[in-house]
Amino acid sequence: MTEARGSTGLHGTTHAWHAPGTPCWVSLMVHGMAATQDFYRALFGWEFRPGPQPLGPYVRALLNGYEVAGIGQLPPDRHLPIAWTPYLGSDDVDTTAEQVRSCGGTVGVGPLDAAEAGRLAIASDPMGAVFGIWQAAEHLGTGLTGVPGTPVWNELLTYDTASVAKFYQTVFGYEEEPVVSPDFDYLTLHIEGRPVAGIHGVGNCLPRDRGAHWMTYFQVEDTDRTAERVTELGGHVVRTTCNTALGRMVTVADPEGATFSVVSRLD
Repeated sequence: MTEARGSTGLHGTTHAWHAPGTPCWVSLMVHGMAATQDFYRALFGWEFRPGPQPLGPYVRALLNGYEVAGIGQLPPDRHLPIAWTPYLGSDDVDTTAEQVRSCGGTVGVGPLDAAEAGRLAIASDPMGAVFGIWQAAEHLGTGLTGVPGTPVWNELLTYDTASVAKFYQTVFGYEEEPVVSPDFDYLTLHIEGRPVAGIHGVGNCLPRDRGAHWMTYFQVEDTDRTAERVTELGGHVVRTTCNTALGRMVTVADPEGATFSVVSRLD
């Protein structure tokens, strides 16, 4: 089945449904929800409204009236890494969770219902990178892409692609397209012929305090100006600006330390 997409062009692409295996949502769990909302409101122009709260306070970020991301409240006694987590679509989260376990991964949360929104699980691959699994009901996932302030790409940073590629292929049915290069270990993951995510093997360049992890990229108008704005708002630059195949990119962190990348198109 082909992913259902709506209008495209200057106002972006709207999404009515996400194919299984496609990154369909990104969510951030933090300690200071009010301050975090202020940061992303100022950075991306997001507005917020309450979302389902089976695990505690949660809001959905909206841009132009479309839901694009979620922010939740961590319990005070939970000292987990503050990180953006992509959710990968599934028609049956319970079956996908069993596949994760049988392929050497771990299911840390769920599967459980998120009120009427859908059903979810939080899992990690054999190298420890955390991701979510989402089975949509009333909440279909990211409703808008292709405009500044929306997710544009998700990429797994891991030790090497060979250690986890089979896991993701088996669990989510990805087709893989490797980059043929002796010094660049990279795979693009495809669903129905369309690139949806990447796996980048970076070896010992992984941060010691975090290990393998997923990175979410958000589209912006001007990468350099956005990096300056992050600093003005209390965040910081993690890796300096550079030009990539996606565009001009910089990796930054918000005031609670959640890292993400922003990218703008090259002229």
